[in-house]
Amino acid sequence: MKYLVLIAFVAILGSLASALVFMLKGGNNEASRTKKMATSLAIRVGLSLLLFASILLAWKLGFIQPTGRI
Repeated sequence: MKYLVLIAFVAILGSLASALVFMLKGGNNEASRTKKMATSLAIRVGLSLLLFASILLAWKLGFIQPTGRI
């Protein structure tokens, strides 16, 4: 489970980094650049929601247990 969360965080950060690259990248075609950036950010939101849902499901199914420690 730890590796799954780590992979999800890396994918989320990668999507955020690609949106930054599309935002900073110069070019003449503004519409294409904006669409790519918006798609990257939408993927990031989707991955974040999927990570939250999978952690919640794993807790409900008993795969992970709260420890009470911060």
